[in-house]
Amino acid sequence: MRTGTTTTADETPLFGPESQFRAFFDDPRWAPAMIRATVLEAAHPQIGAALADNSTFVAHPWRRLRNTFLSMRRMFDADPAVREREAARLNRLHARMSGSDSRGRPYDAMDRATRAWVVATLFESAVTMCRLSGQPLDQDTMERMYAEYRAYLAALDGDAGELPEDLSDFWRYFDRVVEEELENTEAARVILFRLFDHLPAPALLGGAPTLWAAGRAVVGPLLGAITVASLPESYRRKAGLPEMPGASTLMQGAYLAAGLTRFLPAGWFDAETVIEVLSLSPGSDDPRARTVTALHARMKQASALLRLLSPLSAETAPDPAPAPSGEARRPAEEFFREVLDQTGDGHLDWPDLAAMARELATRLDLDEPEETRLYDAFAAWWRELQAALDTDGDGRISVEEYTAAVPTLAGPALIRVAEVLFDATDKDGSGTIDAEEYRALFRTAFHRDLTTTDGTYGRSAFVGDFLAFMSGRRTNTPYDPLLADA
Repeated sequence: MRTGTTTTADETPLFGPESQFRAFFDDPRWAPAMIRATVLEAAHPQIGAALADNSTFVAHPWRRLRNTFLSMRRMFDADPAVREREAARLNRLHARMSGSDSRGRPYDAMDRATRAWVVATLFESAVTMCRLSGQPLDQDTMERMYAEYRAYLAALDGDAGELPEDLSDFWRYFDRVVEEELENTEAARVILFRLFDHLPAPALLGGAPTLWAAGRAVVGPLLGAITVASLPESYRRKAGLPEMPGASTLMQGAYLAAGLTRFLPAGWFDAETVIEVLSLSPGSDDPRARTVTALHARMKQASALLRLLSPLSAETAPDPAPAPSGEARRPAEEFFREVLDQTGDGHLDWPDLAAMARELATRLDLDEPEETRLYDAFAAWWRELQAALDTDGDGRISVEEYTAAVPTLAGPALIRVAEVLFDATDKDGSGTIDAEEYRALFRTAFHRDLTTTDGTYGRSAFVGDFLAFMSGRRTNTPYDPLLADA
């Protein structure tokens, strides 16, 4: 469906830089509001089951945040072609997600009513964040923003019929879903009570686990308490969510403090830049890498000082020493946890490999049929792994099965995965990948020079490097930031 230059009654565009939604993109209040919206999404049984089975938000939350942010920016782009391309990509992604929850109830990520609820939580949380920060939206602004969100849903589903047309009817719809359909799902519990306590460090802080763990120990519980206090009272009551004393005041204070940013100069905060910098690894060829490397060194110094002032625990282990470039190998358990187990559920199964395919397809911005070729190659690799390693026949591979077999993963199917990646990266069909194409593959994850003397990367070298990472568990390759970093 082409939404084109859709406008409201007063001719204000529903998409692009003049939209109300885009005004919130660089608003720090979006951080707690998005967490709140995610909990309300996860509390829906269908969405919660899909997240539990397919999402990488537990093991790779920062990567998920980056991808979600970029997707929303594309969906509200002024160019209808950009919106249509992103909508098609999202629909292909969601069409691959279906199954049953722990109670045997089916879920389908393409269910229109469920997708409408996702959009509803985003709109309602945006309205709530303005109210809690002391800047409630007036009726006209809410009406215009609601029209934008319905247009967003229409761009995905072809129409917005699953959301009420009138804003007054929306609030009755929202309350009904909260009262009758939301549950205390496993996915909602993970976000509220596990994710904040075990949130992995972004790439920027990956070398300073002591400093990260110390900050997380303070901030994590506060974020959890703020999120719980901001949820609708009827859901808190139904889900039996505990609210610590003073949490409501803390929540109000956090939103009010974030709302004070309206007095700061325009453009002082750019969310996309912050997310990208957090994703950078020291040594990246990104121009900002030198600053990141300097910050990384300072953070490691602070981490070392912190260890001198506080007792060590399992959570605050000494910061690791740099591994020798190109030759270090992870222990099998670490490789399983950081690379293979993309969903963080402790097992390797198809959703983990699908998540790898999804991340690579997203980074490469693949269209059909290239995206399908990549998924098919990963599916063949999964069948190969399952036949070789699933010794108890339960349909998935445990870390014990993986480590006991001491497997080599470089079978024919994995070679095919590497070849599909090479073909997708070789945009000009020259049979080699130049530096420009290589950077397009890894983007900010690229962090070393090409090993060939003529500045190009041949098929055999590309395939060999990919296999060395996936089968040899070698660290310090370009694939670490792509598939291993949180």
